[in-house]
Amino acid sequence: MDTPRTRAVLTVLLLVTALQSAPSQAQLAPAIQAELARSKYVYIATTRKDGSLGKAAEIWFLYHNGAVYVASPPTAWRVRRIKAGRPGAKIAVGKPDGPSFIATGTVVNEPETYPILFETYAKKYPDGWPRFEEKFRSGLKDGSRVLIRYTPDQRQ
Repeated sequence: MDTPRTRAVLTVLLLVTALQSAPSQAQLAPAIQAELARSKYVYIATTRKDGSLGKAAEIWFLYHNGAVYVASPPTAWRVRRIKAGRPGAKIAVGKPDGPSFIATGTVVNEPETYPILFETYAKKYPDGWPRFEEKFRSGLKDGSRVLIRYTPDQRQ
């Protein structure tokens, strides 16, 4: 029977089902969020074929909407491992042995994030940004760099 009440009940059920099945992002501890806000670097160790973590690499980053964003050449190990189906990473904040969390990396196409990334990098890395700005800007346009979003895992 197709009544307004039946449609409303079905809509609510569909919404509840969709919300339950949607992957949710973990909320980082306030101390880690504060450290991300003030740190210049993160150290990302990605998952090797054998399940161990590779050597952590120091990298420029943007902390935005609860995720860590980095831009890397598609040949970087972090990108190659994501594309090979091993998106897990450990992200240490501030220093290699700093506070850390486990995250899942995804290569994303989010051109709306680029201006935020560029503005953040210009402020956070004033000594290096003038040298690398064009590589980031043109690289994200022509594919010689990709944007990676690391979302904290629920298993914290």
